[in-house]
Amino acid sequence: MKKTLLVLGILTLLISCEQVGELTKDGVNTTTISQISTLNYHGNFVPTSGITVTGGAKIYLDGNQYKLELENFSISSGPDLKVYLSKTNLPNDFVSLGNLTSQTVYAIPQTVDLSNYKYVLIHCQQYNHLFAIAELIQN
Repeated sequence: MKKTLLVLGILTLLISCEQVGELTKDGVNTTTISQISTLNYHGNFVPTSGITVTGGAKIYLDGNQYKLELENFSISSGPDLKVYLSKTNLPNDFVSLGNLTSQTVYAIPQTVDLSNYKYVLIHCQQYNHLFAIAELIQN
């Protein structure tokens, strides 16, 4: 009986990690980067334990708007994944750029001072689990 309950508990936990959280159900942004934009920062993603990730993050100045582009990006699936611009390599002082969706470009709020934000994080907000980190290098 105890083994059955343990197995059911583990299966429930595994299945719940595949569900999409309520916070990821908003629409997809269609932000793009123009051909005359300037690359200001770049970095490659490094996964946390048990996660697979490839690709990088680039920040462009497009007119008077900074934009983050995820380039050649793929990551292990997870619920409620968010894209953060962060002051540290942990999700404790950050600006949320939105849900991780099929979009690859995220507008950065004009009030953000990029000199203070050195990391792009992919974070599961629902379960407070960090998936990937890209340290930004200025061009």
